[in-house]
Amino acid sequence: MRSLSYVRAGNVREAIEAFAAAGEGARYIAGGTTLYDLMKLGVERPAHLIDIASLEGADRIDTRGDVLFFGAGALMADVAEDDVIRHDYPVLAESLSKAASQQLRNMATVGGNLLQRTRCPYFRNGAIGAYTCNKREPGSGCAGIGGVDRGQAVLGASDACNAVSPGDWPVALTAMDATIEISGPAGTRSVPISDFYRLPGNTPHLEFAIEAGEIVTGISVPKTAAGRNSTYLKVRDRESYAFALASAAVALRMDGNHVRQAHIALGGVATRPWRAREAEALLNAQTIDREIALAAGRAAFADARAGEHNTFKIELGARTLADAIMIAGGKIQ
Repeated sequence: MRSLSYVRAGNVREAIEAFAAAGEGARYIAGGTTLYDLMKLGVERPAHLIDIASLEGADRIDTRGDVLFFGAGALMADVAEDDVIRHDYPVLAESLSKAASQQLRNMATVGGNLLQRTRCPYFRNGAIGAYTCNKREPGSGCAGIGGVDRGQAVLGASDACNAVSPGDWPVALTAMDATIEISGPAGTRSVPISDFYRLPGNTPHLEFAIEAGEIVTGISVPKTAAGRNSTYLKVRDRESYAFALASAAVALRMDGNHVRQAHIALGGVATRPWRAREAEALLNAQTIDREIALAAGRAAFADARAGEHNTFKIELGARTLADAIMIAGGKIQ
């Protein structure tokens, strides 16, 4: 069994330098709730771990000013339970509280949550050699296409991959136009979350707009009145912290009974957190009722393409979004 080296970094510069010194096979680790799982499955086989759980200032939560700022090392539980987030941005709090058990939320970081890898069974269980997967071994093929595809994507899939993006928090951040702060050897840069997640195309193994040695250090969310009228609705096979079959993050800026601006993203149905621009456009200037909510839901799935076993996701996704619109609009509790 190969030995595994371990280094704990105290600040971002130390972490980046330690990563560079470690060379091939280095990985950053914070809460570790995703990486440890993948190591146990044999999907990840790091040679060096750089512990960034205690980076100086990484757990900062700042709700003052024009943006909400979350240090990447902030725990999911701490962000979900923040009074300002719970009261003014329920879509963010709900996406975290519905994402995992309390025990996991007490360990997992909001930055690490952005980098979750798919729960596609062909990706996670294929390391034993039973299935091909282009995410795990580029060019090997995708067993999910033409396989048992009940849980696979109906939006954003390609001929090389139909694996679903797994997160809840990234869906809410996508709806709210978040920006991701990334630090690396070349300095610090900011990436809109719409550019952070890549479509699979012909390179499904390239999932995030992050380079080797870079660290997600922060998340910024513009403040908006739409946060008050917001929700994250998640439909799953079982209530106890299963991953979404379909989910919807909705935030509405209202003018009386009319929608002035809609923010909508979908989860559980696409290869990345999916911004539903067609649904947003349909809702603008409308008065919310069940008919318009369903129309927006169906507009969001107009380009959906199902496989053999996941056709149900199109109607389920449309109705999930419709219900989320009704909740955010105050029409149902």
